[in-house]
Amino acid sequence: MEQQLTTVETAQKLGLLEEEFERIKQILGRTPNFTELSIFSVMWSEHCSYKNSIVWLKTLPKTSPRMLAEAGEENAGLVDIGDGYACSFKIESHNHPSAIEPYQGAATGVGGINRDIFTMGARPIAQLNSLRFGNPKSEKTQRLLRGVVKGIGDYGNAFGIPTVGGELFFDECYNINPLVNAFSAGIVKVGETASATSYGVGNPVFIVGSATGKDGIHGAAFASKDITEDSAKDLPSVQVGDPFQEKLLLEATLEIIQSGHVIGMQDMGAAGITCSTSEMSAKGEHGMDIWLEKVPMRQANMVPFEILLSESQERMLIVMKKGYEQTIKDICDKWDLYCEQIGVVTEGGTLRYYMNGELAAEVPADDLVLGGGAPVYHREYREPAYFAESKKFNIDQVAEPEDYQAVAEFLTTHPNIASKRWVYRQYDSMVGTATMTTNAPSDAALVKVKGTNKSIAVVVDCNSRYVYADPEEGTAIAVAEAARNIVCSGAEPVAITNCLNFGNPYVPEVYWHFVGAIKGMSKACTAFGTPVTGGNVSFYNQSSDEGPVFPTPTIGMLGILEDKNNAMTLAFQNAGDLVYMIGDAQNDIASSEYLYSYHNVKLTPAPYFNMDEELKLQDVLKEVIAQKLVKSAHDVADGGLYIALLESAMPKELGFDIQTDKNFRKDAYLFGESQSRVVVSVSAEQQAAFESALQNKGVNFTKLGTVTAHDCHIDGELFGGITVAKKHYDTALEQILD
Repeated sequence: MEQQLTTVETAQKLGLLEEEFERIKQILGRTPNFTELSIFSVMWSEHCSYKNSIVWLKTLPKTSPRMLAEAGEENAGLVDIGDGYACSFKIESHNHPSAIEPYQGAATGVGGINRDIFTMGARPIAQLNSLRFGNPKSEKTQRLLRGVVKGIGDYGNAFGIPTVGGELFFDECYNINPLVNAFSAGIVKVGETASATSYGVGNPVFIVGSATGKDGIHGAAFASKDITEDSAKDLPSVQVGDPFQEKLLLEATLEIIQSGHVIGMQDMGAAGITCSTSEMSAKGEHGMDIWLEKVPMRQANMVPFEILLSESQERMLIVMKKGYEQTIKDICDKWDLYCEQIGVVTEGGTLRYYMNGELAAEVPADDLVLGGGAPVYHREYREPAYFAESKKFNIDQVAEPEDYQAVAEFLTTHPNIASKRWVYRQYDSMVGTATMTTNAPSDAALVKVKGTNKSIAVVVDCNSRYVYADPEEGTAIAVAEAARNIVCSGAEPVAITNCLNFGNPYVPEVYWHFVGAIKGMSKACTAFGTPVTGGNVSFYNQSSDEGPVFPTPTIGMLGILEDKNNAMTLAFQNAGDLVYMIGDAQNDIASSEYLYSYHNVKLTPAPYFNMDEELKLQDVLKEVIAQKLVKSAHDVADGGLYIALLESAMPKELGFDIQTDKNFRKDAYLFGESQSRVVVSVSAEQQAAFESALQNKGVNFTKLGTVTAHDCHIDGELFGGITVAKKHYDTALEQILD
């Protein structure tokens, strides 16, 4: 065995704490060599071990009758959607790589999340993404945005999975550290999944897919530290993707699973061979002997730690039943993929990595992984000083605008509200022919499950400004809005995945954001019956110059539409239809885009939110949609009621004529972002039945006015024609970027 002397200094350079180095020595009963220390450094990084977050993640609700794989059990969540089918879905971050090399950072994020899905045996059918960037007018932001969007588009389009939705948000807190969160969902027949496990002494261990290079080495450790001026030197920590190779790997993987001879399978993402061998072995309570010289390599003279830590893309670790070696080789030959046996399953829980017959590292699998010997920390948290200050906000301190049309145009063209057409035009949303919402827009993306009459509804949501204002309430709002979007599409919310993007967990004020977010998520997911199926924690999203990004717990939610013919659109359908708002207006402009960007008031509470009102709203909304009492449904969110009306009017270039309620400030009524409100349109023939349904449920509603043929009127005042408004909305982001 190589015997390079390692010290505390070596450990610290690899991102380990002094006490962690001492613990490793106790586990091994000796001082680790450099390869072994490298193995522990990646497996005990925050990115792989969740050592600073697991105590709180364990408090999230994780069970429901639909759950087939609970959080942490497999590569992705697995939910029973009925008719013998299951949906596997997950969201993960690729923030740090995208900050350094946006094209490959984003592309490999897409590749990695899709591998998590098809490693389960599910065929991906939908992708979404949630993106956060700094000032859109800055040269750096535009370079990052162009690179990320092109990376997502090029990889996803070539891989052949539609990108069906997402979100894009700008704020200067993301100037240094953008957030790139990728979501994927796939369908599999119940009972035809694969597990990330390893057992059966003598069973062969194969590496399948691409050759291994030096890209991505120490990528997991790189993702577990702050972004600094020196981060560009970490470019080797950014992986390089090949979507065409991934497509071959997808087809080969599903065929290998269908052979019925697979013991276990895991994608090689963060920490590469190290992570897949250790996690599969720990789960199966076995060990492995791995022969590193057998790994197909695309660079000469790679040493053991480089082979083990490489995060080269498009690779799988597969354990087959002994005697079926030729089966996997034949399938991989058919798809023109590398397929090499690199090891064998052994008794006990020890991993032994050999190089040309020489033992390079010997480590216990269970001590490397989450739930085994990986460290678990209880971090200090403290309420930041700004939080008490924000509670002092009073709406009366803000003057009402003199020109409401000017505010309306400001919000219509604001990059956080305006059309993201510049982005989604670069994505293929129709490949696979299952996307239902390309030409019939809805609050959630709807994708048909072929072979059934149902569809899945998927959405990503988080207003990070709300979470900064109040982490617990803001995160509960993120879950509630995701559920509201699912319900507005006609579907039933069933489960979530999350991507938890925060700053440095060692900063008590940052960790307070994290704890509050977990509490809010737990409360909301319990209320909606949407358990957490898994996800990703991304800490260290901050720079030494500008501090942490807004706390951004992105929610990816899955819903089920049992009958695709009951899909609901957000678009007004006919002039003359009546326009209603379900839910209560509030004299509230807190944390709204209007207050934050138009008035430049940054320190306020989160918007008004009441969970009981939200639950009643969604309950009645499901009923009126199922009974076909409404023609459109669109939630009131960013930009308030005015933007909701405009977004409902634009698809068919209709207008609206509404009256505001004089019991409220007009700016709060039109532009406030208080929660639990939905705009619906109703035909005159259904008016009585619609109103009766809401009255029977005890839900408040307001008849706002009517859908018109073209122009937009508010309180008798012409706010302009829909054609002009739509042009401004559609082109605002393009004018900034082009």
